[in-house]
Amino acid sequence: MSLEKRIDQFDKKLEEMGIRIKDANQFKVSEDVFDEVTLLALYKLVHKKWLSAIGGSISTGKEANVFYGERDGSGIAIKIYRIRTANFTTMSSYIIGDRRFSRVKKSRKELVFAWTRKEYSNLARASEVGIPVPKPLVWDRNILIMSYLGQDEIPYPQLKNAYFEDPAEIYATILHYIDTLYKKAELVHGDLSEFNILYGDQPYLIDMGQSVTRDHPRAYQFLMRDIRNINRFFKNRCDVRNDVEIFNSVTGLDTAEP
Repeated sequence: MSLEKRIDQFDKKLEEMGIRIKDANQFKVSEDVFDEVTLLALYKLVHKKWLSAIGGSISTGKEANVFYGERDGSGIAIKIYRIRTANFTTMSSYIIGDRRFSRVKKSRKELVFAWTRKEYSNLARASEVGIPVPKPLVWDRNILIMSYLGQDEIPYPQLKNAYFEDPAEIYATILHYIDTLYKKAELVHGDLSEFNILYGDQPYLIDMGQSVTRDHPRAYQFLMRDIRNINRFFKNRCDVRNDVEIFNSVTGLDTAEP
């Protein structure tokens, strides 16, 4: 079947579900993203009135695609984890050892579903302690719907592409997020860098599917990696604190080299 016919069939399926496609020229169909499982999840979310329109791609990551969408005329972000091409090994390294997901079956599909639920939970915990993140609204199977971080359908830029007048202030703010996330939400981001922070009126942490609880066996390792990534990005922009000093301050430990 030609690509044009597949797109027509896909558009028809969405139309039958009651989903309006915004900016059809920007919306590209992908069988890796919109498989039957995903279409079923979309159908349920539309039926429950969690979304009414889907638009162009906001970002394409290693494991997921994020699309702009609308709910009752307001912008939302629709994150869809790819079941067929998800990195089973990488996901497993963050799931194994997380007591919240100890009973997850070790199939690719079940792992992706757990990962989606895990990101929802992590974002909720971060939001509850006052860290700016996309507000998680609902999840179903491999789809997570969140509040939209942007203005006029244009997403906030990643930190690496953003302009900010006072790097030292932004650096201190992000270290405060790391500290609050660990002490109050009892989480470690696990993949924090200039790629997973958006900058609008303030920095926003995103992509928290891999975030782990403090009792995860690799929590300290992930925390130190987060700290080193942030120091690497800011070291030529402002004065930065010592990696180990930050680690000890966050954890309450006293170690020369974690």
